[in-house]
Amino acid sequence: MGALPPPGGGGRRRGRYVRAVSPIVVATRLFTSPSRTFGVELWDGRVLRPPRDEAPGSRVVLRTPAALDAFFPPAAEHRLAEAILDGHLELEGDAIALIEAASRWRGPAAAPWLVLPAAEAWARRLRGGDPRALRARLRGKLHSVARDREAIHHHYDVSDEFYALFLDEGMVYSCAYFPRGGEGIAEAQRAKLELVCRKLALAPGERFLDVGCGWGALVEHAHRHGVRPVGITVSENQLAAATRRLARSAPRAEIRGDDWRTLRADAPFDKVASVGMMEHVGRRRLDAYFAAIHRLLRPGGLFLNHAIADVSGGLDTLPWARQRGGGFIWRYIFPDGELIPIAEVVAAAERAGFEVRDLESLREHYAETLAAWLARLEARWDDAVRIGGERRARLYRLYLAASAVGFRLGRTSVYQLLLAKRTASGHAEALPRSRAEWYGAGPRAIAAKPASGVRATRRQTAAREARGSAGHRTATTRGSRAPRGTGRRT
Repeated sequence: MGALPPPGGGGRRRGRYVRAVSPIVVATRLFTSPSRTFGVELWDGRVLRPPRDEAPGSRVVLRTPAALDAFFPPAAEHRLAEAILDGHLELEGDAIALIEAASRWRGPAAAPWLVLPAAEAWARRLRGGDPRALRARLRGKLHSVARDREAIHHHYDVSDEFYALFLDEGMVYSCAYFPRGGEGIAEAQRAKLELVCRKLALAPGERFLDVGCGWGALVEHAHRHGVRPVGITVSENQLAAATRRLARSAPRAEIRGDDWRTLRADAPFDKVASVGMMEHVGRRRLDAYFAAIHRLLRPGGLFLNHAIADVSGGLDTLPWARQRGGGFIWRYIFPDGELIPIAEVVAAAERAGFEVRDLESLREHYAETLAAWLARLEARWDDAVRIGGERRARLYRLYLAASAVGFRLGRTSVYQLLLAKRTASGHAEALPRSRAEWYGAGPRAIAAKPASGVRATRRQTAAREARGSAGHRTATTRGSRAPRGTGRRT
């Protein structure tokens, strides 16, 4: 049986259609599918209603016929994102609900008559060049020190004023912790910071290292536990802001513009945290990363690694939109970022000599965090456009919504991995018999001030004094040489 003529009639002459296919007809055919559960509005105002609407009150809006180019099979995620950045395509209403509905769609319907329109779309892209001003353009060897600095600069040095639009007042740019669900983002971020400090059993006088300290929120919070904290970042904006902030609120703290790959320090640290930084390390450097932290810790010291992981099993958020060459987040938001499955992370930590003491998934908490950030960004939309420009505002709205869907659907997760550096005797230090000591005070207490249980006990104090007499006494924070680390989402 021969190929059908294009919709709306028209014959064929030497493999070409006599007259062009109407964009309205193309759109109608592309979106005709019983699996589509979201509304589509075309540039002329007509609405293609779905058989079942899972995003009521919201719809995908094609502002111009050019938006069709992004949907021609085989569709690609980054082309859909670029259509949104260019204003041809819009997610009107609940962006999270729309993307989640699109993830269950089988995708644009393919047909032989689409070959010509698809070819014309490719030609338009070639003629149009590449005006993607926001796309990362990194140079050098992947995950080299210089290239990683460029990657960090691309994302974190956008504008502190822009990030302040959607982050909490503490400028914490990582997964929050919602003990009950529904807390405000500031309360949930304080709860996360306190949970990190409890898991590490921070005690007065200890040396604490925050690898990729961001704007200094965790360093500031840990300082309240009586430790002598050091934070490291290679983000210029974060370094300047954290230095100013901690000069007022945490006089024992020190912030350095360093990278984790310089492994020397005048004295070992008692506790180390890395929250939202490991995503920048890369799979090939994972062993070196854990080995570096292991060398920085004293025997018996604890390391909490908090990072996003790939749990997709090879399934993309939009299965019908390929990510060859990297999805839009990799191209525009976190260049060179890698989400490593948790099994590989644990294996690398154990190869470095760590003992795994606890592993906790906070997947649903990150979905709620991203939804809160998105709501704050949308509530300050005019300011976002004024500060970052229309394209960047659209980019971050899409990034936050798509990331939230990834966590909701289980394509990505985030884990807190608590590791211990083994002692010669094999005895563990500062670890509770159960998690009840971390959560037992109740959600409200976790979100409030440091609990009394984090203060040093007589036994912990005696143990530190014993380590000091054996040559393991920690040096003062000031004047010691800290390792270097990357910037991060905190």
